[in-house]
Amino acid sequence: MQYIGIDLGTSAVKLLLTDETGAILASAQADYPLHFPGPGWSEQDPADWWDQTAACLKKLIQQTDPKQIAGISVGGQMHGLVILDRNDRVIRPAILWNDNRTAVQTDWLNREIGKENLLKYTANIAFAGFTAPKLLWLRAEEPENFSAIEKIMLPKDYLTFRLTGVHCTDYSDASGTLLLDVKRRRWSQEMLGICGIEERQMPALFESYEPVGTLRAEIAEAFGLPAHVKVAAGAGDNAAAAIGTGTVGEMQCNISVGTSGTVFLTAKNCMVDPNGALHSFAHADGNFHLMGCMLSAAACNRWWMENILGTSDYDKAQKRISTERLGTNPVIFLPYLMGERSPHNDPYARGCFVGMSMDTTREDMMLAVLEGVAFGLRDNVEAAKALGVTPLSSRVCGGGAKSELWRKILANVLAMPLERVETEEGPAYGASILAATACGAFPNVKTAADRLVKVRDVIEPDAILMEKYEKKYQLFRSVYPKLKSLYRDMS
Repeated sequence: MQYIGIDLGTSAVKLLLTDETGAILASAQADYPLHFPGPGWSEQDPADWWDQTAACLKKLIQQTDPKQIAGISVGGQMHGLVILDRNDRVIRPAILWNDNRTAVQTDWLNREIGKENLLKYTANIAFAGFTAPKLLWLRAEEPENFSAIEKIMLPKDYLTFRLTGVHCTDYSDASGTLLLDVKRRRWSQEMLGICGIEERQMPALFESYEPVGTLRAEIAEAFGLPAHVKVAAGAGDNAAAAIGTGTVGEMQCNISVGTSGTVFLTAKNCMVDPNGALHSFAHADGNFHLMGCMLSAAACNRWWMENILGTSDYDKAQKRISTERLGTNPVIFLPYLMGERSPHNDPYARGCFVGMSMDTTREDMMLAVLEGVAFGLRDNVEAAKALGVTPLSSRVCGGGAKSELWRKILANVLAMPLERVETEEGPAYGASILAATACGAFPNVKTAADRLVKVRDVIEPDAILMEKYEKKYQLFRSVYPKLKSLYRDMS
């Protein structure tokens, strides 16, 4: 049988068609616009998600026998607020994960409700990108829209709803709302009350690998698919990507260098960071994970290359950086172009270069960008170590991980071997594994991942480079505390 995995990203949707061996039979991708209606705001129209997903779905189906398709699942961008009225119509554009309009509400939650209470209610503190602060902002700034809410959804769940007619979500994605009691895997009554929401307005909760239903009759007919095609609950993009890299079970690590950057650490039990630096979420395999998230990772490199240098030839630019320069660059870059989530939780933070002189070159600055992202990821690894979780190696994925130079920097900054897997298709591949598991092709997610995910290559750290980068990392981590008050004054 065959399975469709969907990755609802921030800039594009990607669909994969796979079989039970994990082989990719076909793929399709389509872009959609991102809107910035105010400073620090980020929105999208859910109709664009569905239209482009439907177009890609048609392309995939044309390349196979539709009767072979058994299951579909979606992995997607987390934290976004999608609201429907009593007629299941979208009330307003979705407010996305990288939207920073909720700084006031986030501060209020952490200060007035209190971080200790938030950790007790949800295992997490408030971050500006989370869903609950968005609801508080909506209640204060758009009361008519707030009062019209019948159902609250996350981005990927809107696609699942369009496919099945079921209002649902999974535990991994729900973990990032600040509305879920992660440890007990249920909606937090305390947080619903704080946000003025009733549980009936929330979607039904499922494990990521559980089927939530089958295709609506009109959808099956429109796409020429069997009506019995199962749709799994799916997962948040980071959990889905972790499944796609085989990061399941206990004490496994996956580092993603995508638009944002994440350090993803699996655990059998729910671990809570008392400092709130790392998120404590449910994992798509039925267990839990700790996660640190940088808001800008590969996005920093794209900003530098395309906005500043005016080129998209990444390979040519990086070839100008010799390996002898690694660890000796005097320039430091803080990668906080969209503010920062983990570990600083500071929406006011901004990117900057430090240490430039008259002989600073373009290559120095470009290398500083790559190193700055690596140091930001190291910050999150250090936060995990403070909790007694020390990864000895990690899988690595995302667009940035395709760069051999960047992988070398990362391995030496993080002081651990980094493994790439053969199939680097991110959340879409993980979603297809969840769909296969939901259809009974595998007894559980771990078995599926163990059978389907294979390591492609490993990059080992170098002792001399590790020592150089250790010294530079200590300089890097000293810069933000000196600028923190200045960032807030500048805002």
